[in-house]
Order: sequence, then C-alpha cells, then structure tokens
Amino acid sequence: MRFRPISWERLAGELAERVLSRPGTGWVRIAVDGALGTAALADTMVDPLRVNGRRPLRVSTKDFLRPASLRFERGRRDPDARYRDWLDEGALRREVLEPLAPGGSGEVLPALWDAERDRATRLDRVALPPGAVLIADGELLLGRGLPFDLTVHLAISPAALRRRLPEDQHWALPAFERYEREVRPGEIADLLVRADDPRHPAVAAVPGGRAADRVTG
Repeated sequence: MRFRPISWERLAGELAERVLSRPGTGWVRIAVDGALGTAALADTMVDPLRVNGRRPLRVSTKDFLRPASLRFERGRRDPDARYRDWLDEGALRREVLEPLAPGGSGEVLPALWDAERDRATRLDRVALPPGAVLIADGELLLGRGLPFDLTVHLAISPAALRRRLPEDQHWALPAFERYEREVRPGEIADLLVRADDPRHPAVAAVPGGRAADRVTG
C-alpha cells in the first residue's frame, strides 16, 4: 500500500471535498477512528465544511459511554471491557446515527453521558438541516456495523502507541491489539492515515473499504 505525506489541514480539506462531491442533499455521517489524535482531525474538518455551506456537528463518542457501574463491572482496567462494553452502541445509533439516515428526523442528541461526572448531560437535541455533516470521533468504532457514510482510521503501530499513550493507559494496549487483530480497521476504513508521528501523517485510500459491513465477533 502506497502512502503520501500530507498535513492535517490538507487532509481535512480533502475530506471536506469528498463530502462536497457526494451526490444528493442528505446528511453525511463521518467517523474518525483511532487510539489517538481523532478529536484534533475531526475538529480541523469543521471549518472547511462550514465555509462551503455545509453545517457541521461535532460529536465525541466519549459522550456516549455507558455508566461507570456498567463500564467498570469487571474493574476499571479491564481491556476486554474497554474493547466491547464501554461504548453504548445502542444510544449512539438511536440518538445520533439513525436520525441522520435517509428518512430520519434530523434531530440529534450531541452528548448523552458525562463520563467524568457519571451522570446524564441533559443536553437538548439539535435539529440539523439536510446536507449537514456529522463528524464523530473516538476509539474502536469500526467493525460494529455502525451506519457511517465515510470512515477514517488513524493507524498507529504498537510500538508508537506504547510510546505515545500515557503510561497510566498502558493497561488498555491489549484492547487496541485485539482490535487490530480481529477487526483490521486499516483494511475496512474508507481512508487510512498513518499517524505514528503526529507531525508527519501520511494517507492512503483503501479501495472498497466499508466499515459498517463487518461486525466484531
């Protein structure tokens, strides 16, 4: 697979161009997936879309985690629980993705659960006009059958991830190793970005990538 060097700003611009070139006037749901750096890229995509007349909405899947009583049922540092159980997939589908499907209401709940305070956010729904773009970022998102229209995976090698991940998060490394082994996100994403060195990303298109079609076993 051939990669080409790119800046994060240029990558965000190319992703915006990809959205703008899509036929139709429906909503577009984008996932930026990876262990690190997803929020920064997702944030950088906002302005290129806005200046081209497409309303963006940023959502973090960290705001759709299950309550602590469920996430930490097997302890606070269980990598298998982080891999399979932390994300409230049902809520993300119901409150964010399905309202933006063809024929949906367009009314999205931008955040459901404050994981730090372990309580509901109590935010109001946001009504998005046709053509608006959802940009959701987070970890371990692919291979779940979530209905995204465009998926981006930030790939980080195991050695680079160990260097860059805070030491108090190293307990989660087996979750990311399992994700790479079972889901192979770099093969099913629509766009693959090599991000070992955050100062020098590189991008490669993945022909036929379709994250929503593969489900983790």
